[in-house]
Amino acid sequence: MDLYYAGRIPRSIIPENQEFPMLSLSSRITPEFQYYLRNHFPYPVLPSNDWALKIEGLVHKPISISYQALFQCPQITLPVTMECAGNKRAYFQPKTKGDQWEQGAVSHALWTGVPLRTLLQIAGIMPDVKEVIFEGMDTGERADLPGMFSFARSLPVEKAMHPDTLIALCMNGKPIPYKHGYPARLIVPNWYGMASVKWLSRIVAVDHAFLGPFQSNDYVIYRSETDSQRRPVTLMKVNSVIAQPTDQAIMRRGRHFITGTAWSGHGIVNKVQISFDDGETWDHVLWIDSEEKYSWRRWRWEWEVSEPGTYSIRVKATDDKGNTQPLQADWNVKGYENNAIFQIQVYVD
Repeated sequence: MDLYYAGRIPRSIIPENQEFPMLSLSSRITPEFQYYLRNHFPYPVLPSNDWALKIEGLVHKPISISYQALFQCPQITLPVTMECAGNKRAYFQPKTKGDQWEQGAVSHALWTGVPLRTLLQIAGIMPDVKEVIFEGMDTGERADLPGMFSFARSLPVEKAMHPDTLIALCMNGKPIPYKHGYPARLIVPNWYGMASVKWLSRIVAVDHAFLGPFQSNDYVIYRSETDSQRRPVTLMKVNSVIAQPTDQAIMRRGRHFITGTAWSGHGIVNKVQISFDDGETWDHVLWIDSEEKYSWRRWRWEWEVSEPGTYSIRVKATDDKGNTQPLQADWNVKGYENNAIFQIQVYVD
């Protein structure tokens, strides 16, 4: 058996998309072999030894920096929770197109790398740059447009120059595994995962808005095809899940521990509440993890149940900016950003 696949929940085969098995949430850090996989195309060919990251466009000194040279640059390590924008898409009603992710298109890892702004400063980024484009080595066809495309996204220059936007080389203390973007990938803390482009090959500074299909067709919120009020997907909304017990579980009477995790791209989650009466009353859970920037926080609740029956369990998270989960998600055509209050049903015999 290939241990790399142990435990993950498949959503599609080609391209390979798999969920983190939330039931196995036993540590804050997600092991590489369980970290969720989100791909738009088949895996690219493994780069040769002469791979180099190119930085060009509106820079004074275009550069091509080798893998070895990147490792010689000053590096930082950040804990970062990353969530696919389509996480929980399966729970939208009416259904939307796309992979039907449940609650596991989210994971947490330690990323080590070179601050992107260090490299942009070395290249001499020009003052009139508005966006920075990141191009991956993964390529393929799209159903809605003719031709071949690379997966490419852009960031506003202010986000590109943020000190914690990384060109990551290591994941959980080891070189990034091939399926997670080796040899180098972008890490954009607090943003949904589509921003963290894998298998980087080229970075281009431009003075205009980038309109590639993964920027303007995908990862855009709109409620109908004629909706003119469209906005891009950026920061992760406050969200939470129940890891144990699982939905539809059959349990014995007695004492149980309900566990889960919560996160937000707008700040730090400072409150998670749990309800057993359809939201009429709420109790505050206990924290397993301390507050940490860019990180999810695991929580637990001790539940003593003496009566048999069917129980509905809800949790909702609130962050330090006052954002809280809504009862219903903001439905949109592409099925992004579902952060509705999470609910499961269990049976006690």
